[in-house]
Amino acid sequence: MKISTRGRYGLTIIVELGSKFGEGPIPLRKIAEEQNLSEAYLEQLIPPLRNNGIVKSVRGAYGGYKLAKPPTEITAGDVIRILEGPIQLVEGLDETDMPQQELWKRIGEAVRSVLDTTTIADLMESEKMTEPDSYMFYI
Repeated sequence: MKISTRGRYGLTIIVELGSKFGEGPIPLRKIAEEQNLSEAYLEQLIPPLRNNGIVKSVRGAYGGYKLAKPPTEITAGDVIRILEGPIQLVEGLDETDMPQQELWKRIGEAVRSVLDTTTIADLMESEKMTEPDSYMFYI
């Protein structure tokens, strides 16, 4: 399974919003500048996150985005599924792949388990322990 920039940048947005949880809305422009990412690209990621109840938008001069619920209640799996679709390692297995099916099933369950038990709060904590730009998500 390969997580695209949609999933990675989506997690970046949510972690940034989580780090300011309770402080009011954050303009997407600020996140884009701080993370050196395209604001236009980040704007494409917000609607599905908003439509699925992960973020809320606030209009006005002091508007922006904020998490719709605490970072402890949002998992990496929530964000990845919204932006990437179902978490699936292998597609189209047929009868010739029968000996491998159990392996792929177990690996898929392990990946889903990690994503579904890792909250945004966990990612925020691991970010504090890691130098910026020194980590990448590998799946």
